[in-house]
Amino acid sequence: MADHSRILAEAVGGIHGQARPGQQAMADAVAQSLTNGVHLLVQAGTGTGKSLGYLAPALARCVDDNGRIVVATATLALQAQLAGKDIPTALDAVERVTGKRPKAAILKGRTNYACLHRARSGDTAEQGSLLGSSAVVEAAKRTTDDVSKLGAEVLALREWIEEEASSGGLADRDDAPSHTARAWAQVSIPTRECLGVANCPFGAECFVEASREKARDAQLVVTNHALLAINAMHGGTALPEHDALIIDEAHELVSRITTAATDELTPGGIERTARRVLTWLDDDLGTDFLDQADVFRQALAESELTRITAASAPLPYAAAQVRDVARKVISALGKPADDAERTQAASAVKEVFDVAERIAKLAEADVVWVTESEVLGRAAYVAPLNVAGLLRNQVFAEAPTILTSATLELGGSFEATASAVGLGLADRIGADDEASDEFAWRGADVGSPFDYRRQGILYVARRLPPPGRDGMNEQTLAEIAQLVWAAEGRTLGLFASRRAAEQAAEYCRRELPDLEILCQGDAQLSELTRAFTAEAGTSLFGTMSLWQGVDVPGDTCQLVIIDKIPFPRPDDPLMQARKKAADDEGRNGFMSVAATHAALLLAQGSGRLIRRMEDRGVVAVLDPRLETARYGSFLKSSLPGFWTTTDGDVAVQALRRLRGAD
Repeated sequence: MADHSRILAEAVGGIHGQARPGQQAMADAVAQSLTNGVHLLVQAGTGTGKSLGYLAPALARCVDDNGRIVVATATLALQAQLAGKDIPTALDAVERVTGKRPKAAILKGRTNYACLHRARSGDTAEQGSLLGSSAVVEAAKRTTDDVSKLGAEVLALREWIEEEASSGGLADRDDAPSHTARAWAQVSIPTRECLGVANCPFGAECFVEASREKARDAQLVVTNHALLAINAMHGGTALPEHDALIIDEAHELVSRITTAATDELTPGGIERTARRVLTWLDDDLGTDFLDQADVFRQALAESELTRITAASAPLPYAAAQVRDVARKVISALGKPADDAERTQAASAVKEVFDVAERIAKLAEADVVWVTESEVLGRAAYVAPLNVAGLLRNQVFAEAPTILTSATLELGGSFEATASAVGLGLADRIGADDEASDEFAWRGADVGSPFDYRRQGILYVARRLPPPGRDGMNEQTLAEIAQLVWAAEGRTLGLFASRRAAEQAAEYCRRELPDLEILCQGDAQLSELTRAFTAEAGTSLFGTMSLWQGVDVPGDTCQLVIIDKIPFPRPDDPLMQARKKAADDEGRNGFMSVAATHAALLLAQGSGRLIRRMEDRGVVAVLDPRLETARYGSFLKSSLPGFWTTTDGDVAVQALRRLRGAD
């Protein structure tokens, strides 16, 4: 293999001066995995420089074999960072070392690219076919200004799309003029409704096909977890053939794959689909299809807001009715020829049929449940009980796979993560062992450049009462206020619920009137995060959106407060189903599902504190169970190696010293 160590040195030389601690070890581990075909779980702490740690050996392999390696990320932010910074840096280094420059490409899901057929044939205003009766009523209430704004956005998008088509661009949504989701929906197409390159009058110019062609011509392809899921679920049709796969942000893999494999069915969705096909149906069948929206709405009203397990329950019975009528509609529509609108409408009916059939089956491998929201009302969902089998058979069986994240070791072991993605304990091998089968894997922790014990304190409030279901008690609120006072703001508050975040914010605003306390819901989260970053003395309180996505190095964040161990909600049907399945298999469902889930979030949340070598501060967990419960040691072993105390005065004094008050 081309010298990945020299490539790494060249890549980091102009950025950091030398490889960060752990970065070379990571590159070596990845290079070994690419050579021997053993799957790898590599934990690399925040600040390691993971991207270059895997890009250097990956590109070295591309140079040697002229093969193709796919990198899958969870977030668009990392995908953009790779495309705009890390990959060009790594490619420059490869070229300096080897004289060769591999090609790289970004590949996204279909709805991230504009559709020429939709853009060139749609109406300027919102398409009526997208609206159900209730939506029509709402649309009628919109002001003329709203409609004009939407029309202006769509016109601007269409003009940009034509420029992209004429210049050979890809019409990637990230590069589009400012727009709303409603406007983008009129220039893009759901995957199900795509006519296909052979049947579309603009197939020769298709942006999606162009992006896939670029990916097929590249040695390094960067995509996301969602497209990886689609590729796994549909027989490898979404991604080009590849020799190896690197999954970054791998702690989110199971969640992202589950989301991609989850379907939703609502009365409004049935009604909108029915209205789209009325033109091609006789009156009786069209009316019957429309009526299924009311049938399904009534079944949802009669259902409990929980998992549905009984075949005799109203929901699966109604879903079976929807399925049967949808089947008749599909048959009546036949195979439309040269009628794009009819073809797309038929695809929408097929989607209703598929989801209704999946709900009606109540298969053991699926979890069906009902939820309610202010926006959608009641809706039915169906999700896979687990995705381990899918990942094992459609991902790990296809190519050597490397998973990397700052949080893969949970409870001090890789086993929980490996099991969740379909790699068994029996498949694990030692660092120097040869692969015993196609699922052989090993784990490696390359450490972190941070000295957590010197840079941070973990304070567990053992003397506080355990959290209850009726909101936070006065003692916990007072503890929060004292800690925020000691830090003079500079606090990221991570709360288990919106109610708790708002309660704590209200209390601190009253007790600490001189400090700025922002709370999720006060404004757009991006706006709140910018304000938190810009003003060092500001505090930001929020829920799960802040546990993993906020990166605020420096004095802005010197205190992270976690009010409660983030176990799954007891009313989360999917988590409860997975817990029960683990118990039924003879495993400890609480530890393998609930505690593992909590350990991952705790590790991610506490990881918000130390983001660079100069950072100092305190992580305060106000849930005494972290110290007193039997599972506490499992959870703590998943956290960074902070110096630990249960003495609140020690935490307060440490924060005061950071501020130069003592």
